[in-house]
Formats: sequence, C-alpha cells, structure tokens
Amino acid sequence: MMGKIIFYEDRNFQGRSYETSSDCPELTSYLSRCHSCRVESGNFMVYDRPNFMGNQYFMRRGEYSDYMSMMGMNECIRSCRMIPMHCGNFRMRIYERENFGGQMHEMMDDCDSIQERYRMSDCQSCNVMDGHWLMYEQPHFRGRQMYMRPGEYRNFRDMGMGMGGMSGGMRFMSMRRIMDNMSM
Repeated sequence: MMGKIIFYEDRNFQGRSYETSSDCPELTSYLSRCHSCRVESGNFMVYDRPNFMGNQYFMRRGEYSDYMSMMGMNECIRSCRMIPMHCGNFRMRIYERENFGGQMHEMMDDCDSIQERYRMSDCQSCNVMDGHWLMYEQPHFRGRQMYMRPGEYRNFRDMGMGMGGMSGGMRFMSMRRIMDNMSM
C-alpha cells in the first residue's frame, strides 16, 4: 500500500492543501507555508528545510493539527520523504568511529541505549543492510531524529551539515526499526 499525506497551509487543516504519495523536495512549490498535516496511510519523514534537510520528524498515520507546537519546530514543513514499507528482516551495523572504525555491533532489533546494551559512548558511522531505521540523539528514543534507509553512512559529522543547527555532527544513542505497527 502506498502512503498518502495531505499538507495544509494553516493550523487545524485550514487553507490551501497539497496531497502527495511520494517524495517532495520543495513544498513551497505548492503551498506558501505548511502548519498542519494529515497522514492518511504509510509513514513519512518531514523536514523543516527544502531538499530533505534540516530537522527531521517521523510521521505515521494520524492528524497533526498544529504541527509546529506539537513537535517544537521553529519553521514550517518544507519537504517530505515517503518511507517505503519493509517486509523482511532488519539488520544494521553500528560503529563507534567514523569510516566503520572502532567497536562494531550488528543489530536486528530496536536498541533503547547503545551505552547500556553495548557499552558504546558514541556511534559515528553505520551500514544499514536491511530495513529502514530511525536514529535518535538521546537514549530511549528521544531527541532529534534521523531517517536511515539501506546504505553506508561513513561519517555522521558530514551529514550534520545539512541538518540545520546540527553542524559538527550528531550523536546517536538509540535506534528503532520503522515498522507498520510501530508505536511512538
């Protein structure tokens, strides 16, 4: 099943709207601003800057009538990415240092604290082999988030350049698989 999200210019689903079932790198092409949205199906990441940059927020099926106050955003939504549903196994290797250096641990399930589970104080690179994951800057799935799809991520510091106030990189302390029945 494809995802579907509807963006509205104003709070409480008011004003002009724009509906999509795919990635949208620049919402201002369709709306002058975006302050509320409704996820009809699927999962999406929304970003407060164009081209999938800036702070990221995971959105699952539901209504978000005042997005900015609910998520603590300073800016309105500027771009979105549809997260495809993954039906197979989940597998990711996390590394203590950039370029896959230092301690390595392979994960197949959620981890609420890399410090407690693996005695790792930092995670600076990863290789996502299977599934789609959310990485969090704090233990217990709190703080800023980053969406990771399959691929190699050699240096989170470089990724931080496009993340709005996160220059100098971001530390990840917990990870969660993105699944259809996921609770937040």
